[in-house]
Amino acid sequence: MDMIFIELQKNIHTPLYQQIYNQIKQDITDGKFPVGMKLPSKRQLEDLLSVSQTTIEMAYDQLTAEGFIAAEPRKGYFVQAIEELAYVQPTKSTIPITEKRDIETIHYDFSANTVDTEHFPFIAWRKYARDVMDTSNAHLLLLGDPHGDLELRQEIARYLYHSRGVDCIPEQIIIGSGTEQLLPLIIRILGEQACYAIEDPGYLMTRHAFSESNGMTIPIAVDQEGLDVKALQRTDATIAYVTPSHQFPTGAVLSAARRTALLNWAASNSDFFIIEDDYDSEFRYRGRPIPSLQGMDKGENVIYLSTFTKSLMPSMRIAYMVLPPQLLEAYRQAFIPFSSSVPRIDQHILARFMAEGQFSRHLNRMRKIYRRKMQILTDTLKPYEPTITFSGDEAGMHILLHVHTEKTEKELLELALNAGIKIRGLDTYRVIQTHSVPSFLIGFGGLSEDEIRMGVNKLLHVWNIEKATVPNQ
Repeated sequence: MDMIFIELQKNIHTPLYQQIYNQIKQDITDGKFPVGMKLPSKRQLEDLLSVSQTTIEMAYDQLTAEGFIAAEPRKGYFVQAIEELAYVQPTKSTIPITEKRDIETIHYDFSANTVDTEHFPFIAWRKYARDVMDTSNAHLLLLGDPHGDLELRQEIARYLYHSRGVDCIPEQIIIGSGTEQLLPLIIRILGEQACYAIEDPGYLMTRHAFSESNGMTIPIAVDQEGLDVKALQRTDATIAYVTPSHQFPTGAVLSAARRTALLNWAASNSDFFIIEDDYDSEFRYRGRPIPSLQGMDKGENVIYLSTFTKSLMPSMRIAYMVLPPQLLEAYRQAFIPFSSSVPRIDQHILARFMAEGQFSRHLNRMRKIYRRKMQILTDTLKPYEPTITFSGDEAGMHILLHVHTEKTEKELLELALNAGIKIRGLDTYRVIQTHSVPSFLIGFGGLSEDEIRMGVNKLLHVWNIEKATVPNQ
């Protein structure tokens, strides 16, 4: 079936994917969609509803997980018999074959969330792991401080002060198993009346976290100076979520004037707060490090949030937040029965790794490696200017690639995927869609230098983009 009727209400708190899921589920339950009926493809439904493909994927994934529909490779999604849901078992070939085929067809993964694994300090990490896993540390098998063990919080406080200018004491730091675990805790203590301003384009997980909590969100445009603070001031937002040091995904740095304006906005009302997500500030390649908003804040209105995902490894699942004193007591009261979500053994390995200077040495080494990779990426792209331009190359582990062509972003993405190249389009991260130049996130963290060169050249070849001709001298 090419068409189905789904009515979306974009002015309510229910996320769009949830609305799609609810309506399809109801139609199947009511018998309006007969067993075996083929649903529209994700691309068809994306065009029909004018939403991102990620939204459609989330709805279809939930319906598939609950057995209302089933995916048949190369055929599509089909309605299942409701009375048989309790007995439906996934076939042996469904998941493994799909995963294997995806791995085989992706030759160059330019995802922005990959890191360099070749240069991880395994020997040093193994030493600290061995030291911690000792009978003298049997107490680490028991539950510890719900805010995280003091040893790690002390090291984080020391590191933040010297590297980011964050002014805090260990008691203000809360350890958690990732930003997506800490954000709901922040949302809870900020209260049901909070209204969140989010960057547009911005981080998908953050947008979903606010939407899932039924919090009102207001997209605020981002330009070359970061979040448009004047636009923020014209809204009813009480909380501003920002990535000021290296905006995700554009790479913009919040200008000094806007930093001051944003802090003044937060100070103008006791209920206003800024959530500063400093997700990859360690990797800056030009100029001095960008100071944190928390360090500049005199009114104690900034909640600082960061993680070890980029600096060490995504799989370790250790993040942290620094709460202003006025929110700390509210947090304690709200989460008295909670335990820390991070294993104490992992906390102590990391604490020792930091205390003995290994973390700083690792960062210095990786900063040089990523700077070199960034240089190779931009050097490979420059011969294709002005058809190809890029931005956000001063920091981080990805750039924003702009393609000046008549092809659409969707067409370019399809050409890349057919060639075994994984990239993400900027429209994926937008709330308000625009008709701008097709732009793509090009991450390089997990690729070797040769893979960066070959992958970029192959990508531009399949896009039929040629190097600029150099005029005769």
